[in-house]
Amino acid sequence: MSIRNLEHLLAPRSVAVVGASDRVGSVGATVWRNMNAGRFAGAIYAVNPKHASIGGRPAFARLTDLPAVPDLAVLCTPPDTVVDLVAELGRLGTRAVIVMTAGLTPAHKKAMLDAARPHLLRVLGPNCLGLLTPHLGLNASFAHTDALAGDVAFISQSGALVTAILDWSTSRGIGFSHMVSLGERADVDFGDLLDYLASDARTRSILLYIESIEAPRKFMSAARAAARNKPVIVVKAGRAGNGMKAAASHTGALAGSDIVFDAAIRRAGMLRVDTLQDLFMATETLARFRGGGDGGLTLMTNGGGAGVMAADAAALAGLALQELDDVLVRKLDAFLPPTWSHGNPIDIIGDAPVARYTQTLQALLADGTGTVLFMHAPTAIVRSEDIARACAPIVQAAPGRVMACWLGDASVAQARRIFEEAGVPDYATPEEAVRAFGMLGTYRRNQALLLEAPSASGNSRPDTAGARAIIEAALADGREMLGELEAKAVLAAYGIPVVQSLAAAATAEAATVAARTIGYPVAIKILSPDISHKSDVGGVQLHLRDEPELRAAATAMLARVKAARPEARITGLTVQAMAIRPLAQELILGFSVDPLFGPVLLFGQGGTAVEVLADRAIALPPLNRVLARDLVSRTRVARLLAGYRDHPPADLEAVGDVLIALSQMLVELPELCELDINPLLADHAGVVALDARIRVSRSLPAGAARFAITPYPAQLEETLAWQGETILVRPIRPEDEPQHRAFVAGLQPEDLRLRFFSVRRELPRSELARLTQVDYAREMAFIAVRTVPGGADETLGVVRAVIDPDNADAEFAVIVRSDLKGRGLGRLLMRKMIGFLSSRGTGRMVGYVLRDNQPMRALARSLGFDAGVSPAGEDSVFVVLKIPGVSCLPSSTTSRPAAT
Repeated sequence: MSIRNLEHLLAPRSVAVVGASDRVGSVGATVWRNMNAGRFAGAIYAVNPKHASIGGRPAFARLTDLPAVPDLAVLCTPPDTVVDLVAELGRLGTRAVIVMTAGLTPAHKKAMLDAARPHLLRVLGPNCLGLLTPHLGLNASFAHTDALAGDVAFISQSGALVTAILDWSTSRGIGFSHMVSLGERADVDFGDLLDYLASDARTRSILLYIESIEAPRKFMSAARAAARNKPVIVVKAGRAGNGMKAAASHTGALAGSDIVFDAAIRRAGMLRVDTLQDLFMATETLARFRGGGDGGLTLMTNGGGAGVMAADAAALAGLALQELDDVLVRKLDAFLPPTWSHGNPIDIIGDAPVARYTQTLQALLADGTGTVLFMHAPTAIVRSEDIARACAPIVQAAPGRVMACWLGDASVAQARRIFEEAGVPDYATPEEAVRAFGMLGTYRRNQALLLEAPSASGNSRPDTAGARAIIEAALADGREMLGELEAKAVLAAYGIPVVQSLAAAATAEAATVAARTIGYPVAIKILSPDISHKSDVGGVQLHLRDEPELRAAATAMLARVKAARPEARITGLTVQAMAIRPLAQELILGFSVDPLFGPVLLFGQGGTAVEVLADRAIALPPLNRVLARDLVSRTRVARLLAGYRDHPPADLEAVGDVLIALSQMLVELPELCELDINPLLADHAGVVALDARIRVSRSLPAGAARFAITPYPAQLEETLAWQGETILVRPIRPEDEPQHRAFVAGLQPEDLRLRFFSVRRELPRSELARLTQVDYAREMAFIAVRTVPGGADETLGVVRAVIDPDNADAEFAVIVRSDLKGRGLGRLLMRKMIGFLSSRGTGRMVGYVLRDNQPMRALARSLGFDAGVSPAGEDSVFVVLKIPGVSCLPSSTTSRPAAT
């Protein structure tokens, strides 16, 4: 990922149009006209050897003839010219180029990038429409119209959609900070632009039209960072897909499906919508409700029909309406007619005067929570604009609490404008308003997952070596499918409870011998490397109470399977203890490897009808308990697991810990391809796996390197001797939030001032979440911990570094517990971070230190840091360490707060 030189692309001071023309209908003529038609204040140059002037401006025959080196060049020339032009622009010092040319071969594109790379020349395209930056008056595109200036950035993989959105948005007064057509994304892609726009002060929300992603880890890292700062809303084409392919496991059939992309969007904290209309509706809704919109939905209407339509839409979307408490009902009874609805929707009756509207709104907004959908159908009793003027001060006093639906057109146009000027989003129909509220709820849930602190998993340290030995033995034997007992042994190695099982030869007598060891009742299953779904061929028999039943069942099963699958190799029978858990739910848990996003986890309702029920949800690993609970909650079976009638709630933490164990297996056992546990029984007493299938491969499809989200880097843990005791220095984890809160609470006020450059008593919950939930792909925090009596860990100190997208600079911060200062812990942590940054090739380690923080300044000097003038102000110094063995790119460090 890189934002290097993107400022020259999106905010250039000068532009050269290579291939500018006066030939009507050509790309070069259209781009040249657009560039000159706007308010762009920088220099604009035309380059074309066939013309002395174009459109009244001088044209230059060669790039070397230009009076100055342009920041940005736009190429509208044939494919065979592109590589040489890019190389020449790079030598001249141009730092960004838009290649509108279509028809470049793979060889052309490789040569183009090879020519650009030595000069850090950024390439947008090829085969793109171009870009627009309206606040600069820049229209470096061949679009048919210009864009209005605004605070929304739109990035599209389709140039045609850029022109369509331009037309649509201009007629509705919607403005943009940037509009970019990516084209074939040879260099600049979604990840780069998300990184740039995340810190762009002119951009308040980011809209993406995506057809495909080529670099999922880069995209996910940039998307998660951007979504923490501002709304990111996505339309993804290809939702229908071509159906699911056949696979050895139920989970494997999900690979490549659209729900994997859904899981990625959710995990990044973004919002996905289905249509372009929804894209802009969601944008307005999130802008208006940026700091509000929590709680339930209350419907207020002057007509029963509109209220019923909205209530129906809410029910279909699974949105619960707010219950009216007794206090509110008594308030409403005081001024509403006796015939009012006495429920939600609140029908204030069609003859309502202005006072009835204002009193109802005031009562609904008085409690400070929830959202009100204000619906009004015009009547002859009172003018709509009079109602709007009276209600406007009330809704202005409760920002982010009211949505409006003024039903009608001309007769409510003035009322609609009054509410919009008061900051209230307006929707054409009740259904559209409810859909927008649903989008808001989805977005809030996705954002909450970025901040919620998980509790520690109850899983013990796995027997990774034992699991790996089983897998290696199967591969050495030429097998990809593990036997049932092998699969269960792998699960047991990772602490997942499994039912007691024994393998027996393919005879009734052998089965009875195994059953005597286990004890009745038992279940038997066919054992065959050629049969994955045993129940499909009658290869499962349950509740066998004694030896005669077992003999009869085994004999019948062997005959039945032989008839159904005569070609299958029958290697034996599995005899297992019958799990008698009548209140348990049957679940399916598993994973597969998506061709784009890598490992994905599945949870749903299990049993033999798993495909028919189709009750499943998926998530990207790694998981913790919060993310596991969210995955479970997105299924229908979650309501059964919560308990009903005589069924007590199931142990959801035990279910979550199985999902976490599967996530860990994917990191540590890269040979894994697919896994199903079906069924996993879950009840109040815990969980137990009854059956499992695992497929492995020598191609190493799993492993940490394949994760779209970088998992916890356990290999960076290090046990060190310090001051006569042993401490553990390791990367921080989300589960560390409680002990990190205790660590911060124990710091002296002066130490907090020196670290955060301000006097602080405590850190807010959201900031603690950011401190402990780091993206290991772009930041790192090492904590020093020791174990105290009782077995708990305590944090002694922390060093943190946030790495820029170009891996050029890492901004650091370090602090140790106030009672441990001066004992070498800060130096130990700093050396750990320097070693880590060196291993990943980061160029420099930089930081801001208050001038009166003499101990930190001395430590920095002793570690080889140079001190200079700080752009952050005279009260601090800027310290820089060129990391040994790393060649640095030119720094793009700007003044910003120290890493937190």
